[in-house]
Amino acid sequence: MAPHTRIVQLRGPHGRTDPPHGVCECCCCCCCCCVQAIDVLKSFERMDQALQAKAATNLSFLYFLEGDIAQADKYANLAVRHDRYNAKALVNKGNCLNEKGELERAKELYLEAIGVEADCVEAIYNLGLVNKHLGILSESLQAFEKLHTIIPDSPEVIYQIANLHDMLGDYVSAQKYFNYLLTKVASDPGALSRLGHIYSKDEDEAQAFHYHVESYRYYPVNLEVISWLGVWYVKSELYEKAIEFFERAAEIQPTEEKWQLMVTSCYRRMGNYQKALELYEAIHKQYPENLECLRYLVAICKDLNRKHDHYEARLVQLERAVAARMHNAGGPTRGGAGGGGGPSGYSNGPASGAGGPPPRGPGGPGGPGGPGGPGGPRAAPGGWRGEGPQGPGSPERMAAPNAGEVMGASGGMQDSPHGHDEDEDEFGDADLDDLLAD
Repeated sequence: MAPHTRIVQLRGPHGRTDPPHGVCECCCCCCCCCVQAIDVLKSFERMDQALQAKAATNLSFLYFLEGDIAQADKYANLAVRHDRYNAKALVNKGNCLNEKGELERAKELYLEAIGVEADCVEAIYNLGLVNKHLGILSESLQAFEKLHTIIPDSPEVIYQIANLHDMLGDYVSAQKYFNYLLTKVASDPGALSRLGHIYSKDEDEAQAFHYHVESYRYYPVNLEVISWLGVWYVKSELYEKAIEFFERAAEIQPTEEKWQLMVTSCYRRMGNYQKALELYEAIHKQYPENLECLRYLVAICKDLNRKHDHYEARLVQLERAVAARMHNAGGPTRGGAGGGGGPSGYSNGPASGAGGPPPRGPGGPGGPGGPGGPGGPRAAPGGWRGEGPQGPGSPERMAAPNAGEVMGASGGMQDSPHGHDEDEDEFGDADLDDLLAD
């Protein structure tokens, strides 16, 4: 969906309108193609200085959308030089500085834009984002709460407030705002899984389970949700249900052996050692260098009084090889090649204003009026992922205003055959225990 636009007449020094057809043409082109809009706007460069400055604000915005930061910066500078009190030009310049990593300078420009136009939603939103990048979470929350009073129904703003409360450890407030968010984007799987994760951190397992199930219902290919539900069923000793989820994960990631190891561990926990042995042998055949699979094979063959010398010899050989490699590399190891550790859990979201992929509701991250903001293009479902502060390699996208004057802002275990308890297993269930520890 293209950014919302509105036509504002460009008036010359004598009050006459210069040329409205060109302005209308630019706005129509903006809905279809940035290149066409840029060509139209560049025609204003041959007119008087005031019109050049207004066109420069729009050109800066369009080049920013295209990712041409150098050109966006050039035209932002032109617009700011002509009118230092142009809030949208200041936001454009701040966005360019943010893309260059100059966060403090970008913050100054957003503050200046707010000083010029107190209700400039793009400046307030981006001020909140840049404060979050700088680690000033209280100021970031203050900015988004102010913005919430201006645009109370914006899912992006509600998400940012909920996310900041979560980052600050205020789970009650985070739950409140995520529940409010779900009144706006009720079927968004990312928001549902995020709320489930917060309830899990707050040790409310019933609610955590409910929201993860709802998230899975809307988006049944999210591996984080699938693994969480699989582990929940393991904790509840409902191993048949856990197997269903781990098998689903194995279908999604057929080359990832850890899911197959988790399925096999469930059979072992159920006491179905013959089935577990068959699966371990199949995994070993497919991934002959997986250390953890070999360890399980040796252990279960011993329990079942099966021949295991060849597996043990291979295990010793691989362990020596891995130890030698790690000694040369100067670091510790665990699990060997393709080890069966669990998923990493909730990671930092991708580069977006929402800390993750955008919602399936109106708009997406990035800020009102900006690329991906309200009225902006939507992305695939599965957003609002769990997170911490955004890392250096994943900056959140700043919102650009909707092109200045021409395009204004838009608005329990079983015993083994020999009586061993699973808790006494020599090797443990490293493949599932990693997840159970999360």
